[in-house]
Amino acid sequence: MVPDIGRGSRTHGLLVYLYGPGRREEHTDAHLVGSWDGFAPDPGRDPDPKVTLARLTAALDLRVKQAGDRAPAQHVWHCSVRTAPGDRRFSDEEWNAVAQRIVHATGIAPDGDPDGCRWIAVRHAEDHIHIVATLVRGDLRNPRLNYDFNKAQAECRRIEKEMGLRRLNASDGTAAKNPTSAEKFKAERTGRPETSRETLREAVRQALAGAATEEEFFTRLHEAGLRVKVRHAPSGDALGYNVALPGDRNRHGEPIWYPGSKLAPDLSLPKIRHRLTDGLTDQPTPTAEGRPDWSPPARARRSATGTVEHAASLLDRDDDEAAAHLVGVGELLDALAQTSPAATRAELAAAARSFERATRSHVRAERADTRAIRSAARGIIQAGGALGRGEDGGTTAMLVSTLVLVALAAARWHSAHGHAQQAHAARQTAQHLRTAYRLAANTPMRALHDQGRALPEADRRKYESTIRTVLKEQDVRTEGTPTKTDALAATLAQAEAAGHDPEVLLQRAIDMRELDTAADVNDVLVWRLRRIAQLPAHPGEATHRQQAGTRPNRLSASPTSGRNVSAAAPRPAVPAPRSRPPRR
Repeated sequence: MVPDIGRGSRTHGLLVYLYGPGRREEHTDAHLVGSWDGFAPDPGRDPDPKVTLARLTAALDLRVKQAGDRAPAQHVWHCSVRTAPGDRRFSDEEWNAVAQRIVHATGIAPDGDPDGCRWIAVRHAEDHIHIVATLVRGDLRNPRLNYDFNKAQAECRRIEKEMGLRRLNASDGTAAKNPTSAEKFKAERTGRPETSRETLREAVRQALAGAATEEEFFTRLHEAGLRVKVRHAPSGDALGYNVALPGDRNRHGEPIWYPGSKLAPDLSLPKIRHRLTDGLTDQPTPTAEGRPDWSPPARARRSATGTVEHAASLLDRDDDEAAAHLVGVGELLDALAQTSPAATRAELAAAARSFERATRSHVRAERADTRAIRSAARGIIQAGGALGRGEDGGTTAMLVSTLVLVALAAARWHSAHGHAQQAHAARQTAQHLRTAYRLAANTPMRALHDQGRALPEADRRKYESTIRTVLKEQDVRTEGTPTKTDALAATLAQAEAAGHDPEVLLQRAIDMRELDTAADVNDVLVWRLRRIAQLPAHPGEATHRQQAGTRPNRLSASPTSGRNVSAAAPRPAVPAPRSRPPRR
């Protein structure tokens, strides 16, 4: 059950909408199901609805007129209450009981208080009602409505439990503000797929991803085409900022400005400054050893993969430091979404939007050092967009494969801390990332499968024996069906040709971190092996480079359990600035 609260100044205008046909003729049988005294006039049941609507408006506004100048300018309180899809249909009497509980819990009209505010509940659809109240009490004082939304949310959670409804996740006050009804209607009217608030929130997040300084953040906002207004103190220091979309204006022709804090709690200028405290330095984008011909986007994604694996290990440790690294993962997803090829961009953007909710909680990390992961995001931004083919496409699949496991680790971390909404958002992120992975991995994994099947029979048996020896039987199964090891065998063959011990290398990849949450263990291991052995992420390029005489350093003979960093490819501290698809 979801409440949505707003304020207004026109009682009659709101009632005309509620009793009208709706914007798409979606309102049916509009009628009153409850009121402050049970005797309010009902335009939906009167033969002359216009006259009755005027009488109802006058009755609701009576105390507002009596209060005169003491009445609040925004004197109309409007709360819609909607049941979740799949919930049973309520009777009018049940909706009346729900409305009475909401106005009591929020302080609009407490039970037994004869001076409570006047209110009505209108039903014009099966799954929701609208509660309208005027905010002047019988004693002509204003009601105390502190935290009315939180109180309405808490009451809805109790109603769900008592009435056997679908139990929604409780709010913890860290969610971004939802668009208002007026913002949604304007987006529909102007043909935009989302509201200005949502567009601006995503644009500000992307401008912040990997930004080194406050000045760079504001420069990126301007470069994104946003209108930016910075508020300054007399000393000249910035106090805050507002953003607006070009052409988005109110009825007076003025730009509609949104403060950063109204887009999301962590996008206020003080919160952004806290995130930028450590600062980032510009260094050359690290090249993979022996691979100077890999493109900057490919190198940046390889470097980011190792950094993300480290973030996953922090989430597995279940300490508060992980909270700060969740923010870093969010920045990396924003960076990846805006630089990814068209084939995966939509799913990666959806993953970034979902994970945005998972980055915010009340857990605070006091001493977390997030420079490495924020620098990884910076490196992806400054390396530019990937083309989605060749090494770029392969390293995108490599990074997304790791991000799936990180999203699932974030879901476990939030669940352990009782953060239901954030855990749900992290699981949604994993679903979007899995879809993006299948799109990115289709070509390189198909090539690897072909290479594995083309191996000489003796070599195939040798590598399959190695896989069986190192992997437990239950580890090479996915949803009860034996997985194909062609790609893994091809990768081990290429690693051995490059001078690595296949068994030692495979054990090292397994020991990096858990595999229980992987949808396909073989795919995860393929990408781990190709990264730590410095093999091309796109297998079609392997032969060319081997013929060029490029060989990585040989790995140490002893595997390192629990380590996320390869001896052959140490993770730099600060990177630089700016058929059937396989299962993941």
